[in-house]
Amino acid sequence: MTQFLQQLINGLSLGSIYALMAIGYTLIVGVVGLITFAYGEMVMIGAMSAYLFYTYVTPNFFLGLLVAFISSGIAGIFIHKVAYERFLDAPKSIALLCTVGCSLLIKNLAQIAFGSQGNAMPPAFETKPFYLFGTDLYITTIHMVVIAIVVVLAIGLTYPLLEGIVCWLIIRCRLPGFTLRRGLDAAFVGIFGNVVGLGAGAVPMESYYLYHCGLPLGPGVGLMTLQYVFHKTTVLLYATVMLLLQHKWLAANTTGVLKYLPMAYAVVALVIVALVLVCVSPLVQNLARWALGFLPETEKWQQREVMRDSRKSN
Repeated sequence: MTQFLQQLINGLSLGSIYALMAIGYTLIVGVVGLITFAYGEMVMIGAMSAYLFYTYVTPNFFLGLLVAFISSGIAGIFIHKVAYERFLDAPKSIALLCTVGCSLLIKNLAQIAFGSQGNAMPPAFETKPFYLFGTDLYITTIHMVVIAIVVVLAIGLTYPLLEGIVCWLIIRCRLPGFTLRRGLDAAFVGIFGNVVGLGAGAVPMESYYLYHCGLPLGPGVGLMTLQYVFHKTTVLLYATVMLLLQHKWLAANTTGVLKYLPMAYAVVALVIVALVLVCVSPLVQNLARWALGFLPETEKWQQREVMRDSRKSN
């Protein structure tokens, strides 16, 4: 049993390295739309650049890691401009053969320059194994770091994946040709909006993207607001379950937090109800339009009123 668990740990650490490579390969295929056989060579260029920097410039592992990122990025841009870009509109088989040629060229040039023997950098972390639970099972620091990175990336990619699926299910009721790929794109656009807008840019960015996909701005904002409501409702339910499971620990390790929770739940519930009513209730929508009438009359606002009246007359 101990040997089985040890091999399971070894498999997780090695599989995590493959998973990191697979995530990078998926990003390349998703962004460029080109299947490349030179991805491993890009990794090799970064690794060899880090090794040369560490050996001949300064023995600093983390600076070498930065050099690896920069060198592989520059090499990728150069190869894309020279070999791939001109074949993006060509048949996929031609672009595929081009990546095979680039792979063979880089591999043979590297063997001529550095030889066929492997080179190794000293480890950045201690290789002393940690024995788990007082047994013979052990894991090294680098294995723990790799597994932690993969878990974080997996969690980070799961969220936009689920949000993209929800967006696709919601939008296709208005746009039958709306694909799952576009739903995922809308989710990533929303995440970008949240990062740039400090958590408040998802709905505007997603609505703008959907407008370019053929969905009018009004329905797009309404549907994205509904998606936002579903998201916050899910978070509220998740928080409720966690609170019920850990309320004793929370009461014992915090001071005065529990007394504010009912008020917080009430505020979140009111926001959710208000957003739903704005999206589905004609009465609330008319009240919102009436409230907008108290805004200052600007030239831009008057132009919108003229356009709205002209649409009604037509």
